[in-house]
This record gives sequence, structure tokens and C-alpha cells, in this order.
Amino acid sequence: MWKDDIRRFGLIALATDMTIEGDARLVMPEGTRLHVTRIEFDNPTTEENLRNTGPRLRAAVDLIVPGVHLDGIGFGCTSASAVLGDQMDALAGGRAHVTTPAGAALRGFAALGAERVALMTPYLEATTNLVGDHFEAHGIDVVRRVSMNFPDDRDMAVLPAERIVEMAVGSDHPDAQALFISCTALPVMPLIPRIEEALGKPVLSANQALFWAMLDQAQIPATGPGALFGKRTW
Repeated sequence: MWKDDIRRFGLIALATDMTIEGDARLVMPEGTRLHVTRIEFDNPTTEENLRNTGPRLRAAVDLIVPGVHLDGIGFGCTSASAVLGDQMDALAGGRAHVTTPAGAALRGFAALGAERVALMTPYLEATTNLVGDHFEAHGIDVVRRVSMNFPDDRDMAVLPAERIVEMAVGSDHPDAQALFISCTALPVMPLIPRIEEALGKPVLSANQALFWAMLDQAQIPATGPGALFGKRTW
């Protein structure tokens, strides 16, 4: 098939996510296109419901502009990517490399030289621990874990900015070299510069890290919020 000059990416979003496309528009640079598909998701964000996203990935990928080359595919769920781990490419069918928020965060920590992080999530504590344990299994010392205790990602998506900032600032730890704020549904990405200024350290969010990593892997320069967008690994 004829190939155009546009760098095209796929995005698999949860059916209930109200935030991720808006965040993508903030950072995807000229000359790129993001083609979005969605998969069924059942709240609450329990480990079982998160794991159930795995078998749905292949059919979702097959619906992303069939027959057209993709430079990468993003999966829009941090906690599900922590549960599914290294299975993502196989589950998605191998059409293109799948970048996940959890994997992107690890890439971001490495780029920033952060080995000790604080973790804030809007989830229930058990779901927060899925993400924290995933990071620790990959060599990151999670020095603090803070949960906002929401079971439904649609509620997470409408939290007011002031509450998110207050919780983020309160989630820091003096030993942490960076703060990671989980959940692609949480509307935190535009708030990152404000939180970084308050903390004096890098702040990563699920969507910020996801799109940074997708573009970084494809060697496409981009600008965006936070210290992370000042880093390249190529």
C-alpha cells in the first residue's frame, strides 16, 4: 500500500476514558496523526476487570486504519498495563510496538535518572499497589504510595484541578526523585508545570509519559509539559 508522509500512531482507549484524546492534542506534533479505537471496560478498576482488557486488544488493533503502517500503538490504561506487563505486543497481535503508560513511566524514570519515586493515583489502594509493585519489580524504589480511593474512572475524569494539585503536592516524599501520577483518565497533564514548580522535581503523568515515549521511540521531536519533554533517548 502507498505510504504517505504522515507519521501515524494508534491509540487504544478504554470505553470509559474521557481524558486521553484531549491530552493527546496537547502534545502530538505537526506531521503526526493519532487514530483512536476503544475497548470495552468494566468498572470498578479491580485486578480482574483490568486483566480482562487483554483478550480485547487484538480486535481493537485490527480496527485502527486497517492496512496502514503505524509507527506505534499506545494503550491507554496504566493499571491494566501493570497487570498485563510484558504481554502487550503479543496480545495486540504484533502489528506495531505497543507503548503503555507503565512502560513509558519506566522509560521516563530512566531518562530522568530517577530511581526513587513517589506514586499518586486516583484508584483504590489495591489498584495503586498493582502499579507500585510493577515499578518495584522493574527496579524502581517506590518510597510513597497515595490513593484517592475512587473505584470508577469516570469519576476520576471530572475531579477539579485544585483537588488534584493539592493531592499531588501532598503525595511527595523527600526521598523521591520524581512523582508519578497514574491514570489516563485523570485530567492532570496540563497541571504538571504547576505541580513541578511546587515540588521542585520532575512530575510524570500517565498520558504525558505515554505520548512522550511513543514519540521518543519513533525519534520524533515534540514539546509538552514537564521536565520529561526536555529529554530524548536518541
